[in-house]
Amino acid sequence: MPKRLPSLSGYGLGWSTRQRVTVITTGLAVLLALAAAVALFTGRTTTGDSRATVPSSEPSSSTSSSAGPTASAGAGSAATPPPVADPVAFAKAAAAMLWSYDTRTTSRDEEFAGMRAWLTAETKYGDWPSIVAQVPDPVLWSRMADQDQYATATITEAHYPAAFKEALADDPSAITKAYIYAVTVTGKQQIAWKKGGAGAEDRSITLAVQCRPNANCSLVAIAPSVVP
Repeated sequence: MPKRLPSLSGYGLGWSTRQRVTVITTGLAVLLALAAAVALFTGRTTTGDSRATVPSSEPSSSTSSSAGPTASAGAGSAATPPPVADPVAFAKAAAAMLWSYDTRTTSRDEEFAGMRAWLTAETKYGDWPSIVAQVPDPVLWSRMADQDQYATATITEAHYPAAFKEALADDPSAITKAYIYAVTVTGKQQIAWKKGGAGAEDRSITLAVQCRPNANCSLVAIAPSVVP
């Protein structure tokens, strides 16, 4: 049986506790700074009807069997972004897309092209490098393809980080122009390769998702690690 190859989303798994804490803190700071930057770019409003609120559809806990079609993704090239306007539902679908791949049928360039469709069209907010960093370099992708490696994903839960909700409550107008929300998603990635090789890993990721009123959501950025 071949030695197990690194997965697409294994970044940071070998870090020390101190390193993880540092990265988590940095990730949250980036997300909250992004919300603050929106206010600086666009100017804050003072009227009551401009105040943003966290959508009330956030589930406290949701398993893959009840989360609907956006909660999991199979092997293959990056899935098409779903036409949804809820940040939590979109984040679930985006995480499933990021944790699913199939080197047997999809080239690295094709994977990039599929992921690009999820990115916000508002270039001043989109952080494409943070998204493509999830894809291995060409040499590693080639090694994975040699072993016919592929992965599927199942989403178990998604929520707004407490710190993000608190920051939004403190200054609701900070994101009213860009409508960028932080959503933490957890789930499991199942990996398989030649000759029956298989494994599974728990996954967690915090995404910055843009969901303007009366428009479908899109992906803005990926935080370095999980924000509680």
